[in-house]
Amino acid sequence: MRVLIMGAAGRDFHNFNTYYRNHAEDEVVAFTATQIPNIEGRLYPAELAGPRYPSGIPIYAEENLADLIREQRIDEVVFSYSDVSHEHVMHAASIALAAGADFRLLGPRHTMLRSTRPVVAVTAVRTGVGKSQTTRRVCEVLKGLGLRVAVIRHPMPYGDLRAQICQRFATYQDLLDQKCTIEEREEYAPHIRRGNLVFAGIDYEKILRAAEAEADVVVWDGGNNDYPFYVPDYQFVLVDPLRAGHELTWHPGETNLRMAHCAIINKVDTARPEDVALVRRNIEAANPSAVIIEATSPVKVADPERIAGKKVLVIEDGPTVTHGGMSFGAGLLASRQHDAAEIVDPRPFAVGSLVEVFAKYPHLEHVLPAMGYSDAQMAELKATIEASSADVVVVGTPIDLGGLLALSKPHVAVEYDLQEVKGPALAELLAPVVAKEKISV
Repeated sequence: MRVLIMGAAGRDFHNFNTYYRNHAEDEVVAFTATQIPNIEGRLYPAELAGPRYPSGIPIYAEENLADLIREQRIDEVVFSYSDVSHEHVMHAASIALAAGADFRLLGPRHTMLRSTRPVVAVTAVRTGVGKSQTTRRVCEVLKGLGLRVAVIRHPMPYGDLRAQICQRFATYQDLLDQKCTIEEREEYAPHIRRGNLVFAGIDYEKILRAAEAEADVVVWDGGNNDYPFYVPDYQFVLVDPLRAGHELTWHPGETNLRMAHCAIINKVDTARPEDVALVRRNIEAANPSAVIIEATSPVKVADPERIAGKKVLVIEDGPTVTHGGMSFGAGLLASRQHDAAEIVDPRPFAVGSLVEVFAKYPHLEHVLPAMGYSDAQMAELKATIEASSADVVVVGTPIDLGGLLALSKPHVAVEYDLQEVKGPALAELLAPVVAKEKISV
């Protein structure tokens, strides 16, 4: 069977590696790519594709899907990316079916790998719910229980795929050596700052075995709202009352909701009580056995007086406000809490690819997404910031963006951590992981 895999340089590669790479009955003819800039036009290299694919596998733009199905005589299209509505998935299915191919979703049973260590997974129903701070909190609790922890992050392979097969991050120098994008730094740097060992890359079998050699427990740090690559001993799912109802209408977030052992309703301090109640009812209906925790992620600024009375340009985590659909994040919350005189509209100052970003995501009126998938785009981000009329830049991403871009404008960092406010303590839920026979502490 001739197969095409629809993806975004993450789940698609993992599905290929775990299911199709050695599946002699099928031939993967191509990948398509979306969501992330500059993925299409590349090649999934032979070093990763294996001996059945000595020339590698080409990656095309998803917009050419129908033509590719016809031209390449595709028998089956496999949908393999995350954080899209159920309607989006069925539109993709309709295009595939109309062009003459079958349409398929690979589930956890065929794609999850088993670890020799206990696995704690942090997942979500949407991008931007609070996985990162929850993962950091989970690591803190596990380390407090006497465990060596390795974090394995959902893939973000935006550079040379051959150099990103299995990556290990323990120091800031590792970020430089691996030529990490802004998005990668946003995920890895906070862990490094806390002394957490991080693994990532493309071949998640190799990554898992490397992590197992250095840890008592593996923490899966999910990306977007994808379900885990590893069989979890305990799975958390983050649910967002600011997007109440999405937990039942987005793919594969609903899958995570139905699989999870514990649902964490984050942002209860900034959401309407009726939306928190709706989310709770949806959790109880979809997954009655799940433990429910309510939590907040309060923003913190070391020097709020630099915001008060100023014109501020707000920079937010890119995925959260682009395909995540949020119109604001921690940066805008902090700016309003600390009495900024004006929130500068970034759109008139956008240059290069950022002009296209604002055209694609018209809901972004008050924030600038931290786009930086290449050196050129980082330069465009810096030029946009410097050209703005702002007195100060409020950085809502968890990295030293001002230092990374060498900004001349004054900039203020916003931090945020998870705080459980209702429900059982994480230590109470995670303590049984320590008791697993696979580990000795």
